[in-house]
Amino acid sequence: MSFVLSVNVGSPEPRPGRAAPTGFGKVSVECIDVADPGPKRRGPGGQGVSGVAGDFIGSGRHHGGSDQAVYAVAREELDHWAREIGRELPDGAFGENITTTGLDVDASAYGDLWTVGDTVLRVSAPRIPCATFAQRMGEKGWVRRFTERGRGGTYLAVVEPGTIRPGDPITVQRSGSSLMIVDLLRAWMGDLDEMRSAMAHDDLDDESRGYFTGVLAKRA
Repeated sequence: MSFVLSVNVGSPEPRPGRAAPTGFGKVSVECIDVADPGPKRRGPGGQGVSGVAGDFIGSGRHHGGSDQAVYAVAREELDHWAREIGRELPDGAFGENITTTGLDVDASAYGDLWTVGDTVLRVSAPRIPCATFAQRMGEKGWVRRFTERGRGGTYLAVVEPGTIRPGDPITVQRSGSSLMIVDLLRAWMGDLDEMRSAMAHDDLDDESRGYFTGVLAKRA
């Protein structure tokens, strides 16, 4: 059975060497209220907008907005990395809002629908490892290792808002798309063949299409 193991929210905290705070550090809470936050944008101090009420996003340039409303990671993947790096990784350690169990999150296809409690979420984007993530992990070559592993969880858009709690079952309705979230991650990390493949899908989101078009034009 697939269900929510924990729900996690971040508050602003200092980021070493940077003026702007980060909300990467997540703590588990009793429940989260989720809703579509609207387009990606930068608010006061450059902060972004999350689909999770009370969740702080430090960089609206790179994070937040409708297609990055909620972030989910499988507990099984955290356990894999805990064994790899030799230390415990609590729920929320990757900055995720939802830690799942019993679900192969990284087998998700673009457009898959998740019914979670009284909410409906849609698989919408891969998680791109960033400098803040690497800094928090403190592991040599973290971005490269994480990318090579290729199992970074998924961002979810909010189709029907509601409340999510630990223990809520997760039911997946497959979209039928062959555009896999792991392939999109490779495309965003610079794999030109994966970019071209993703561009062939009519349902590819506008942000990805725009980015891939620009990169491929420069490489032509």
